[in-house]
Amino acid sequence: MEYRPLGRTDLNVSALCLGTMTWGEQNTQDEAFAQIERAKAAGLNFIDTAEMYPVPPRAETYTRTEQIIGNWFRQRGDRADWILASKIAGPGNAISHIRDGQLKHDRRNIVEALDGSLKRLQTDWIDLYQLHWPERSTNFFGQLGYQHKDESFTALEDTLEALDEQVRAGKIRHIGLSNETPWGTMRFLQIAQERGWPRAVSIQNPYNLLNRSFEVGLAEIAIREQIGLLAYSPMAFGMLSGKYFGGARPANARITLFNRFTRYTNPQSESASDRYVTLAREHGLDPAQMALAFVTRQPFVTSNIIGATNLEQLEANLGSFELKLSDEVLAGIEAIHKDQPNPAP
Repeated sequence: MEYRPLGRTDLNVSALCLGTMTWGEQNTQDEAFAQIERAKAAGLNFIDTAEMYPVPPRAETYTRTEQIIGNWFRQRGDRADWILASKIAGPGNAISHIRDGQLKHDRRNIVEALDGSLKRLQTDWIDLYQLHWPERSTNFFGQLGYQHKDESFTALEDTLEALDEQVRAGKIRHIGLSNETPWGTMRFLQIAQERGWPRAVSIQNPYNLLNRSFEVGLAEIAIREQIGLLAYSPMAFGMLSGKYFGGARPANARITLFNRFTRYTNPQSESASDRYVTLAREHGLDPAQMALAFVTRQPFVTSNIIGATNLEQLEANLGSFELKLSDEVLAGIEAIHKDQPNPAP
């Protein structure tokens, strides 16, 4: 396993990060424990979660994922072996069961959310605490174009000041952004520099063969400002694995189970997915491993967040790190991308 610097910190995280958003919904605690054990054996030292998880977010399952991770730490006593990331939810996204839906990135919400996560995770600190998505209305979660909206939202200065207090209290080591835009990223970095407050060390945004929009405005920022991408949905909710090839909807698969997940199922995405899967198979590659290897190799990626609902999937995902894509395969990927760019932003 390769380890990469987390921003400008002294932490080095594994190039693959263990994602957890299915734990407590599609996965039991025992299954989650088996995934953690296998990931650790493979050299992963980075695990990512959120107060909102599992997904899809429901009041009945709220907080289960962090509780499962906390139970692992309590039983195994290996908290110090892991670089632990979590997130505070923002407003919108039809979430009314977290803090009565009054979700802001202000001091009150940050303190309440962070203390709740620490208790559930059974730890005294979180290594990377991220803003799950912007409080303001902007283009994320599938919105490619920006439509301005006059509205009030917590000043970024107030958010950073509240996070600084938690860093100084020892509850957070570093902060990160998620689902953020180029403007938001640069403003957070500028304010941090001006005020001497914590500097964001990472940005967790979607990035996969069907959605390479990160390359347009954020890739240069990630490299020049050392705020690397933590890539989520690297397999586009499994569309790039081949199991949905030709419109198939296998039983118990995420897109089959939950009609919420429509980001990667429009006709253009299905067509492009089938082309990428076909390309992989023509070269004797596992389509999922090809999709993951493409993400991990990007110079602006700090860590690739892999997720699985069973150990067989996890094993294949872990194996993707050893896959080196040939020039011919990379050329094939670029040809498809040029013909069908970003069908699922």
